[in-house]
Amino acid sequence: MCGIIGYIGGNTTTAILLDGLKRLEYRGYDSCGIAVVGDSGALYLKRVSGRVDVLDKLVAGDPVRGGQAGVGHTRWATHGAPSEDNAHPHTDCSAQVVVVHNGIIENYLDLKEQLLASGHHFKSETDTEVIAHIMEAKLKDLHVSETAMPADQLESVFFKAFRKTVADLKGSFALAMVWSRCPGLVLAARMHSPLVIGLGQGENFVASDVSAFLSHTKRVVFLNDRELATVRKGQVDVYTFQGRKIVKDAVTIQWNATMAEKGGYAHFMLKEIHEQSEAVENTLRGRLLPLGGTILKVEMGLSPRTLKSFSSVQFIACGTAFHAGLVGRILFETFGIEAAADVASEFTDRARLLNKGVLAVAISQSGETADTLFAVREARAAGAQVLAITNTVGSTLTRESDYVFYTHCGPEIGVASTKAFLGQLAAVYLLAGHCAAARGRLTVAEARRYAEDLLKIPRLIDETLAQESEIAKIAHGFASSEHFLFISRHINYPIALEGALKIKEISYVHAEGYAAGEMKHGPIAIIYKGMPLLAVAPSGRTLDLMAGNVEEAKARGAEVVAIVDEESRKTVRASHYLVLPRTSELLTPLLTVIPLQLFAYYVALAKKCDIDKPRNLAKSVTVR
Repeated sequence: MCGIIGYIGGNTTTAILLDGLKRLEYRGYDSCGIAVVGDSGALYLKRVSGRVDVLDKLVAGDPVRGGQAGVGHTRWATHGAPSEDNAHPHTDCSAQVVVVHNGIIENYLDLKEQLLASGHHFKSETDTEVIAHIMEAKLKDLHVSETAMPADQLESVFFKAFRKTVADLKGSFALAMVWSRCPGLVLAARMHSPLVIGLGQGENFVASDVSAFLSHTKRVVFLNDRELATVRKGQVDVYTFQGRKIVKDAVTIQWNATMAEKGGYAHFMLKEIHEQSEAVENTLRGRLLPLGGTILKVEMGLSPRTLKSFSSVQFIACGTAFHAGLVGRILFETFGIEAAADVASEFTDRARLLNKGVLAVAISQSGETADTLFAVREARAAGAQVLAITNTVGSTLTRESDYVFYTHCGPEIGVASTKAFLGQLAAVYLLAGHCAAARGRLTVAEARRYAEDLLKIPRLIDETLAQESEIAKIAHGFASSEHFLFISRHINYPIALEGALKIKEISYVHAEGYAAGEMKHGPIAIIYKGMPLLAVAPSGRTLDLMAGNVEEAKARGAEVVAIVDEESRKTVRASHYLVLPRTSELLTPLLTVIPLQLFAYYVALAKKCDIDKPRNLAKSVTVR
């Protein structure tokens, strides 16, 4: 999730690109850059490690003269740490082809090896740079000479080479490209990553979302997957990847700029809840099959032999990330692999017991959580190896770990974590599956079924989100409640903890999360008539026990909201039901947390709380 802006027209190109990047900065902010094709064909390129205001000052000190076409990018790193070299736009060897890209090129390592072998030189660590070099090679294959060619012939060659380049790419991408020899044309393509064309008067735009150009035009054309666009000052044409021209209807956007940044949602938190299927899909993409094979070795150095060598797994994290670690502990233990999970701030004594046979898995969205970093240092001092699960390339955690597993969720703006948590869970499920398969704890058939079930999760997330209006209705009915109880068992026990944490974070109410079997050991005493109790009770080995716990709570007056599937609904008696699609018992946390996120959101909305910036909280806790 990064920000793309492209422009062609008669206004000041650099000013429009910079303004667009400022409006897109919520999509990524670790580095940025712009490129403009000058009237003489010279390329103007400026990039920085840092935010757009740094780039703005750099451009002001060395302005470009002329230029009607250009592209810009604000980055959320997925390959290569934040730096000027890794910032977009990227160029080919000749510095004539310029590309900006959102997404992940899954086959970039293979492509890069081929390009290096044929003499190409790379300047960055990114997957994006291969696109520029592939384009250079395709143009060479089409016998583009340095001699003068008619503009229409150059445009035709540019488009043909672009189509051939896109055909070589696997993964997700939104692309915008310019070529210094073709200053009257911007090319764009989309596959699994959003891209929209803005239609102006004598000028046109390309962007990741409409917020980038809403101050200039509200008429847009949305590209679908496997579609290309040729963008000129006075004309936009759309084609399939195969080159067939298609007609796209323009629509008029009714949002204002602030609404556009949030995709039309009222809050970033709600937008990010709805981005969770994409977050899980991006984290899973290219890393799943074959389970137990060498996929993780290429990206993070975790070969099957390495995965088999660890005697146990120790999860370390704080807050929501700790709940992901708890799910991981239960998951690994279910596969017969010794595991533990600890809050990082309370890890000191446990750290002394670790040794070189332990894999410590540190989970942190930002990679800068102070307690987690301190715990990692203690684990390493004791001899353990460390795997970081993080959403932030180049963070301190990545530099202090032996292995790094990036979740590809894009920046999370809302303080209360939602999509980052789902990305962390997806990473944990991937790691567990590969470990179990490598150790023979899953047969080939079982590993295949596990992987196939994981691949279905993004679709099931979308099905779960379709119940938002029902969840909102139930939540509104409890908006005046000041006490909430969340219960579950086994692998969903951490989800009860997460549900309680979410409603505390953004609604400022008292909430408790408990293992349902502990109810009779104290918590049942706080139940009163009408108290909301949210019971996470999907089908599984503990369902009958959960149903009994719910009955005990109802007998004391609790008003029960049950998170169930169609089968478990027959067993659990409740006042309200939120019915989820069915998946395997082990994977249910990837779905059961979603209605709890939405429930907390709508309670906070009814209470008129500051949802994206709850009081007393910060997005990243960088002090101990």
